[in-house]
Amino acid sequence: MTRTMDYYEKQNNHPNHGVHNTDVGVSYTPSTDSPGLCAFILTIISYLLIIATFPFSLCLCVKVVQEYERAVIFRLGRLLKGGAKGPGIFFIVPCIDSYRKVDLRTVSFDVPPQEILTRDSVTVAVDGVIYFRVKDTVNAVTQIQNYSHSTRLLAATTLRNVLGTRNLAEILSERESISATMQSSLDDATDPWGVKVERVEIKDVRLPVQLQRAMAAEAEAAREARAKVIAAEGEQRASRALKEAAEVINESPAALQLRYLQTLGQISSENNSTIIFPLPIDILTHFLRKNNTESKEDD
Repeated sequence: MTRTMDYYEKQNNHPNHGVHNTDVGVSYTPSTDSPGLCAFILTIISYLLIIATFPFSLCLCVKVVQEYERAVIFRLGRLLKGGAKGPGIFFIVPCIDSYRKVDLRTVSFDVPPQEILTRDSVTVAVDGVIYFRVKDTVNAVTQIQNYSHSTRLLAATTLRNVLGTRNLAEILSERESISATMQSSLDDATDPWGVKVERVEIKDVRLPVQLQRAMAAEAEAAREARAKVIAAEGEQRASRALKEAAEVINESPAALQLRYLQTLGQISSENNSTIIFPLPIDILTHFLRKNNTESKEDD
């Protein structure tokens, strides 16, 4: 009987039968003690039933897992040696074997909004998204009951713990560093479960309405202050430019006359009913001198 069992064990793990053994979860050590006489008898009976009902028993013995899946097999409650099975075909003994499939693809989930009190005593609601995958199939099955649910709870707790040590300004401006800190903390905590946290992102930070209004008023006041400073600097530059232009025009009377003519051209281009001509003082000096000479001759 022992030879028969060894033969079927070799047949189940033979490469010609399409079985691919993946050494995943070698950190977990199956129990090495003897299964007992009752387990031995049940195993013999199961193999005899498979042989007696062959080939109909193949429908229950042959299982298939996809490329992104692995199967962890238990025989009478004990983990089989060799780790997880797959991808491809693997064999089980229906009466004494049970197996569990584990998906190795990356899974994402949303962390519900968490009410967090920051270090500067501001209450904010923060939510995020977590990306993780199973890297150790056996540990994900044997070390924890539900690795997905446990990872979700741990992510929400870690989000509150990490953001509770930061100020509001840091939460709003340092999201990348906060995400890296959360990823490192989650990865260390889930490593014994065979779970790898690949990415953590903070989606939204919701502030109280009163705080939003106060921040908006502060930002508006800061913008108005900057606008006034920019306007004052522009006036200062313009005054200096006008001063330099006046000094240049004062050095040349002809330039002043050209400036008068330019002003007249600008006024005439507009539809105005009244036009004021700026008269240079040099034109009036000739008439003033003439009036003075005539008054002296009369005397």
